[in-house]
Amino acid sequence: MFWTIVGWILFGLIAGFIARALVPGKDDIGVLRTIVLGVVGSVVGGFLFGLLTVGLRGFQPAGWIGSIIGAIIVLVIYNKVTGRKSRPRA
Repeated sequence: MFWTIVGWILFGLIAGFIARALVPGKDDIGVLRTIVLGVVGSVVGGFLFGLLTVGLRGFQPAGWIGSIIGAIIVLVIYNKVTGRKSRPRA
């Protein structure tokens, strides 16, 4: 159980950092939010993959690519909701 949680944290951290690198602009959200972004992105990616392929089977984690795509979607939504990156910086 402990190693499963550690695995999810590392997986989320990596997927979140990749998503942050792919979305243009600067993101000052910190490590904890990056981990949450990656984990939530994995669930969103699994949900979308399920909808597009085998049908909805509940929330399930996605693979690396699905997790990164999900994390990008979550990051863009987060930026829109919080108003980040809405104004160009001089």
